[in-house]
Amino acid sequence: MSTTVADIIAAALRRHGITMIFGQSNPTALMLAAEKIGIRQVFYRTENAAGVMADGYSRISSQIGVVAAQNGPAATLLVAPMAEAMKASIPMLVLVQEVPAANRDRNAFQELDHFALFAGVSKWTRRIDDPARAEDNVDLAITVANSGRPGPVVLLLPKDVLDLNAQPSRFHRSRNLGGFPLDRPRPEASAVAHAAELLANARSPLVIAGGGVHISQATNELAALQGRAHLPVATTNMGKGAIDETAPLSLGVAANVTGEHGPAYFHLPLISQADVVLLVGTRTNENGTDGWSLTSPDATYIHIDVDGLEVGRNYEAIRLVGDARSALADLTAAFDHVDLTKRESASPELAATIEEGRRRHATAVEALVTSDSTPIAPERLLSELDTLLNPEDIVVADASYASIWVTSYLTAKRAGQRFLVPRGLAGLGWGYPLGIGAKLANPEARVVSIVGDGGFAHVWSEVETAVRENIPVVVIILNNKVLAYQRHAENYFFGTTTTAIEFAPVDHAAMARTVGAHGVTVQHADDIGPALKSALESNRTTVIDVMTDPDAYAPVRAWDEKPGRINGE
Repeated sequence: MSTTVADIIAAALRRHGITMIFGQSNPTALMLAAEKIGIRQVFYRTENAAGVMADGYSRISSQIGVVAAQNGPAATLLVAPMAEAMKASIPMLVLVQEVPAANRDRNAFQELDHFALFAGVSKWTRRIDDPARAEDNVDLAITVANSGRPGPVVLLLPKDVLDLNAQPSRFHRSRNLGGFPLDRPRPEASAVAHAAELLANARSPLVIAGGGVHISQATNELAALQGRAHLPVATTNMGKGAIDETAPLSLGVAANVTGEHGPAYFHLPLISQADVVLLVGTRTNENGTDGWSLTSPDATYIHIDVDGLEVGRNYEAIRLVGDARSALADLTAAFDHVDLTKRESASPELAATIEEGRRRHATAVEALVTSDSTPIAPERLLSELDTLLNPEDIVVADASYASIWVTSYLTAKRAGQRFLVPRGLAGLGWGYPLGIGAKLANPEARVVSIVGDGGFAHVWSEVETAVRENIPVVVIILNNKVLAYQRHAENYFFGTTTTAIEFAPVDHAAMARTVGAHGVTVQHADDIGPALKSALESNRTTVIDVMTDPDAYAPVRAWDEKPGRINGE
């Protein structure tokens, strides 16, 4: 039997360590060839959810996720998850069926200009037209996706080309390029030495770690830097888990969750008064910096990032352009050549200040995390979950309040613990499929997805996917029958809301049971613990529908200015 272009592409994918494709049969010739050599097709229900699954798989596995789709309308549904991956620097290989060359520009069935479609959400888009270049194009695609600042790429696969006989390339290819970061460039040595001097001699230095620390797998290096130079470390939302939040010099998540009940609220003076700020793997975006307001404009900034464009985008900085792991290792080594007496002598008082802030925070939220109210306080739910989670568990959140509840009320108990929050573009509906992708990447880990009822409605159908494909994720739905963040924002800014806020009641537990999942409804605080414990021990797809307070609000700092107004008082 002759070898086709589809066979060549499938073999190249396997060479790059790809063991699964999120697919729905198209491009059929490729999917048949891939399954023939043992590549699993994870059969999704909707393309938008499939793209998010590939994203979650990449974040946990550090291997490029692959998603395939039909041309035209199916391809359009991949734009939103690709946009999140692009903003969050997550690699993704998107394989899209293309109409044959002879039919192009003739209004062929579901024909669409895919180059124009993906222009804003892909690092690189190519069409395979030459059978002799099929393997080359796979390698180029994966190289682009996994190198520099990672992101999504697209290969367009014409139906007729996939069935053509393969033509051997003149140059043999054998490398596995599927992992990321593909390269680990280092910053200039003199800049590293200067940064070490500044941090060593600062009056009050601070490190802010972003999601790039996870992408680079640099959490151990960050911990080593923190310990070596006695530096306080805060994180952005996407950086949560980059540090052990129980360590003496850890501030937890700052970002836009510094309202009076936020984990870093009592650390705000320390953050705002820092005179030297080291930024690591962060885009310094609006949410991650609370509107660029957390740190002082008078501070000296040092910025580590693999993307030189991000360094200095919002804060003029000493440029340590390179991979976060390489840069942090170099910076830690550079401390061997500077005097750290100032850092060592300041460390005990600094640790005491941070501990006092933690004590004050615990007192401030005590009534919330122990509340017996009905409907249930989200803070109570998250507090009970926190006691049951271990450092190897993976927690995934949807956008909106779900992300903020997770970053504020769960604890990273080790450096490198994973909390996936879709803060690249922050679209609703990401929480559950991200969890499915994470579970496929690490089947031994317990995975919990925390979602609102608004976001979960985008992806209900994927519960059937999880049951059929045996991907047991625990889904916790904060069911308050309202788009709470939208309601609070409208009340805050306008003093009233539109009519597009409240939902009709939905029995999510019953819905889950109709497709073979376990479904349970929790209406009283005393039932939270048993429901969570049972779900975490069951190794089944489980949907826990928790009736939560629609008036509850997460610690967004802006809300502190008008606390009564946001609930329409």
